[in-house]
Amino acid sequence: MAPAIDYDSPTPPYQQIAAEIIRDIESGTLAVDRPIPSESALVQRWGVARDTARRAVRQLRELGYVYTVPQRGTYVTDQTAEDDQGDA
Repeated sequence: MAPAIDYDSPTPPYQQIAAEIIRDIESGTLAVDRPIPSESALVQRWGVARDTARRAVRQLRELGYVYTVPQRGTYVTDQTAEDDQGDA
């Protein structure tokens, strides 16, 4: 069960959702190259508007936690591969 969105928080709902997904990625609950929940699933799970779910996924993509394959879904990025490239 997803934690409830804290609408009294100064952190916008989309950032709260992104932070929870990041925790799932970093804990290994969401594995590398496996899909994250779809926007529709996020809408249902969190009880938010589709635009809020879309913004959360966009933020995850911008932060490098996920990548999107058109018509397929959004998947967890291998953070260790990116770390290794920075060491070269």
